[in-house]
Amino acid sequence: MTAPVRTVDVWRNGGSAETDEVAVEAPVALVFNGISHAVMMATPTDLEAFALGFALSEGLLQTRTECYGIDVHHSEAGIEVRMDVAAAAEVRLKDLRRSLAGRTGCGLCGIDSLMRLDLTPEALAPAPWVPSLSPAVVQRALAAMTSRQPINAATGACHAAGWADADGHIVDVAEDVGRHNALDKLLGRRAAAGLSNADGFVVMSSRASYELVRKCARLGVPALATVSAPTSLAIDIARQAGLVLYGFVRPGQAVRYAGAPSPARA
Repeated sequence: MTAPVRTVDVWRNGGSAETDEVAVEAPVALVFNGISHAVMMATPTDLEAFALGFALSEGLLQTRTECYGIDVHHSEAGIEVRMDVAAAAEVRLKDLRRSLAGRTGCGLCGIDSLMRLDLTPEALAPAPWVPSLSPAVVQRALAAMTSRQPINAATGACHAAGWADADGHIVDVAEDVGRHNALDKLLGRRAAAGLSNADGFVVMSSRASYELVRKCARLGVPALATVSAPTSLAIDIARQAGLVLYGFVRPGQAVRYAGAPSPARA
């Protein structure tokens, strides 16, 4: 089993030797019915949830019931997460197959054709509470997430994806060196538990990039709030999907880029 944190020798400010903790970044191969689909650089925790969340958020699986089992195998070369999936999912995988050499935080690395880009999100089902999602609520959620990031507290090198309820209370947090990996872990946990994504929202310690918004839209997450800026494509995808998107969520600040607020409770 690979630990998520490693101790190394450092020389701080040119002084004497001391030790520091750094986040482990390991190659993780995602293998579906014996077919190696992607090699991602990730923090080696919650790998079953990571694989399930990746498969669902990338559209390789349509539902969690298409996954029959997940096993994690460690070797000197790295880690393989082997998924046993339905025949229909294998056919879909072969059709969508791409060779990824995932760098930290990558979203589209290795895609073999512009024709493979999926820039048309599903329209999200309206959730009555979402239009009134206020800056105060998303600020509360992001502030509460900090204390639930033990790997980042030790290393300063991990992103976090948190699940908040409609009132901004943090329910779960996943960490990884890659922001999209953290999101896949979080969404994978929820899928494995059979939880609905309609009654809460995602908060993240990163910028809002295209792939984060696209993954949320695909899995029915109605809102996303991030600590840093969104990209133009992230905003476009959020507006097409009807997803509420907040960026620059800091103490005393939250910018709403998509999803008009309710006039009654803005």
